[in-house]
Amino acid sequence: MGLELYLDLLSQPSRAVYIFAKKNGIPFELRSVELLKGQQHSDAFAQVNPLKKVPALKDGDFTLAESVAILLYLSRKYEVPDHWYPQDLQARARVDEYLAWQHTALRSSCTRAMWQKQMMFPVFLGEQVPPETLASTLAELDRCLQLLEDKFLKDQDFVAGPHISVADLVAITELMHPVSAGCQVFRSRPKLAAWRQRVEAEVGKDLFQEAHAAVMKVEDLPPADPAIKEKLKPSVQCLLQ
Repeated sequence: MGLELYLDLLSQPSRAVYIFAKKNGIPFELRSVELLKGQQHSDAFAQVNPLKKVPALKDGDFTLAESVAILLYLSRKYEVPDHWYPQDLQARARVDEYLAWQHTALRSSCTRAMWQKQMMFPVFLGEQVPPETLASTLAELDRCLQLLEDKFLKDQDFVAGPHISVADLVAITELMHPVSAGCQVFRSRPKLAAWRQRVEAEVGKDLFQEAHAAVMKVEDLPPADPAIKEKLKPSVQCLLQ
């Protein structure tokens, strides 16, 4: 059996892995794991990833969790163009710096914004979000966007320098989460908007749209089945805090 990628394109790190593999012509079997149906909690998936999260990778008898680890594994195994994860010590360090920062900063605020703003909690789970909670989340998102511009993007074309890297894929897939919930992430940020256009151009518009088609239709999701709602509630309740 060749390379298998366990993904749900509603998941931002799954989208980053999917775009990277497709863009670089890496052959893989897509194994769909529908998070909103609780399939990540199945015994079968737990054999692949006991953490019960996507993305996950299976390469023969080798399994791997965590999106950053998967992206770097793929970049090394398939000898993709150097700009994705540069050999140069300092250029690679800039990519690593962003990947280390985003986990507890942009990832958190983008996920919370999507779940809290008008869709996932209010519609899918039928939970009302206190206005002060949403306001705090959107303020934190704005702070993280400013840091993305000032600390990482600066006056460069891409997050870690003059060329696109895995850092840009991780960043753009995060930002499309609040965009799907109606947040105008790029409207008052011309530098960020121009960066998005460059990333889309490098990835290819068709692939970018393909990867984000599901999340951009998330507002059409019907309310969750009561059994699914109860199964998911413990794992998403932290997104209200």
